[in-house]
Amino acid sequence: MPLKQRVKSWLFAVIGKDPEAVVVSFCSGDEALSRAMCEEIRHLEPSRRHFEAHANESRRDLRRRFRGYRIGLAPVLFTEDASYRKLRRAALLLAPTKILAYNTRLERHHLNLNLASWLFLRGVPLDRIFLRPRWLCPWRRDKTIRPDIHRVVQGRPRDPKRRSIAILTPYFPYPLSHGGAVRMFHLLREIAREFDIVLYAFSEGSETDLAPVLELVTAVYLVPKPRYREPRWSTLVPPEVAEYRSPAMQRLIDGRKTDLLQVEYTYLATYGGDILVEHDITFDLYAQVHARRRTIGTWWDRWRWERFERRATSKFQRVVVMSEKDRVLLGINSASVIENGVDLARFQPDAERPGRRVLFIGSFRHFPNIEAFRFLVEQILPRTQAVELTVVAGLDPWLHWTHHTGTLRPNFENIRILEFVADVRPLYADTNLVVVPTLESAGTNVKVLEALAMERSVVSTTSGCAGLGLTHGVDIWIADTPADFARGINRLLDDDALRSAIARAGRAHAEKHFDWRAIGRRQRQLLRDLLGDSITLRPARPDDLPAIAAIQGISNWNPADYLNYLCSVAVVDNQVAGFLACRETAPGEREILNIAVRPDRRRHGIARRLLEAELANAHGARFLEVRESNKAAIKLYESLGFRPTGRRSEYYRDPPEAAIVMMFFS
Repeated sequence: MPLKQRVKSWLFAVIGKDPEAVVVSFCSGDEALSRAMCEEIRHLEPSRRHFEAHANESRRDLRRRFRGYRIGLAPVLFTEDASYRKLRRAALLLAPTKILAYNTRLERHHLNLNLASWLFLRGVPLDRIFLRPRWLCPWRRDKTIRPDIHRVVQGRPRDPKRRSIAILTPYFPYPLSHGGAVRMFHLLREIAREFDIVLYAFSEGSETDLAPVLELVTAVYLVPKPRYREPRWSTLVPPEVAEYRSPAMQRLIDGRKTDLLQVEYTYLATYGGDILVEHDITFDLYAQVHARRRTIGTWWDRWRWERFERRATSKFQRVVVMSEKDRVLLGINSASVIENGVDLARFQPDAERPGRRVLFIGSFRHFPNIEAFRFLVEQILPRTQAVELTVVAGLDPWLHWTHHTGTLRPNFENIRILEFVADVRPLYADTNLVVVPTLESAGTNVKVLEALAMERSVVSTTSGCAGLGLTHGVDIWIADTPADFARGINRLLDDDALRSAIARAGRAHAEKHFDWRAIGRRQRQLLRDLLGDSITLRPARPDDLPAIAAIQGISNWNPADYLNYLCSVAVVDNQVAGFLACRETAPGEREILNIAVRPDRRRHGIARRLLEAELANAHGARFLEVRESNKAAIKLYESLGFRPTGRRSEYYRDPPEAAIVMMFFS
């Protein structure tokens, strides 16, 4: 044995210690996390002897147990669970200079008496604990990376007859994995009916299917999202705003050649533009977070968001909000309410099967959905009778879960957790009840609207269904405490008649208020208000009859007869370019007799404008006939919500042809 080794053995024999250092892992947290920590340490230190210490051992027991060992490394799991404090304190007393701290992300850091160790124990991610503000340490190397590149993907051809709209978004709005993407995609489709669109979007490198959006826009400009490396507390503007600052995007926006710029989400407001879409009132969301947690950090988030948001909204010509509640909260009387909606033609009711199946849909990308899920699983479900819960958590849910909660993926028994689901309709059809246990929410929830459209009863918190005009016990069940929420679930699952009545009323509410087609009409009208409307609609007058006669050509109708009914004309450049005539056939029922556009004005959106104005006049049914071969007209009518209801053989003459009878109902 070498002399150094003999001396070392002799010295430790004198003090009664084993000369070889051992590893003692303190399992001071969740069993799965503790097991993962111990396995990692054994892999990192395979040559050392390993021991484990558990919460059922007192400090005296641990001192006696490890009296004869020299502790060379003491991994300790630090979580918010206060029941393990004694074990962590024992570790600090047994091996104060050998502590290898683990957090719930299973990141590790050697503890010392310094700021980095304090931040680590406060829950700051390891890759951020050494970040210092640029204004404090301008020489630091680890700076924010803002890529100076972009990619262009061409969509459908540009139409020189159309005006153009640029839309700036924080992400590519497809797939439809969360409410923001659903809204933007459907309104892109509605805007594209009249305008050309150029889309500017930040890319996260995961965009694989661009085709559905490229059918709606003339071009997509994709700019890589910056890698933000400032401490989140250190800026006067909210960190989400600084996170999306991009010189490459700013140059593209400044150099655009479109008539208007619409900006989606408040945190992109610094790019400027004409219309700002407030998907939620963000300071309201952070005010709710602060009201629940009451920390300096939540106060700081709320204060700087309100400061930024109120200043940002004052710089745009128009601000769009999701509900009247949001308009009042923002305090801008001129703000336009353009609600979230639902595709009523796609989300059709399906017969409900007996059972106690419950569905929760909420992308974990949005942190309030994580809080809602925990509220549901930890506080509500234990109070309910046996239910089968299915959860749709969106793309990369456990990445977002770990980022927000600081914990690994949990294992929940008897809960089916799905990630991104391209088509959620089968899940709605298979469930008996939809739950929205949202504790903190702003804007309005698309998932509530989808559930209503599928004719499924919903149990929601007040914040989960805010701004939708729903009434407790009529078209939704509202409950805010865990006990009340659980009682609502049990009550509706036990009472088939009540559940069905609420579900039917919910579908009727969605049909009346949240059809994307009607919402799209308001979006297009907003754009016309800012750009100026080239088409004027007004009631027909006697002096319009020569123009109407010329437009309709050969017809069985005498143009003078139209004035006995409801007739409107579209005027472009002081000339009648088209007309629509209809008559009331019964209370709440109208028949469209004729609609025609001057040949040189076709494909300018005139027929659509005339039809939209008629459909907006009053609720009820509309009927019309169209030649079976007129595919373009049939496509137009279907896009407005008309559906075929019959066929009349040899209805038309010159040439003879069958007519398709179509109906619209609102």
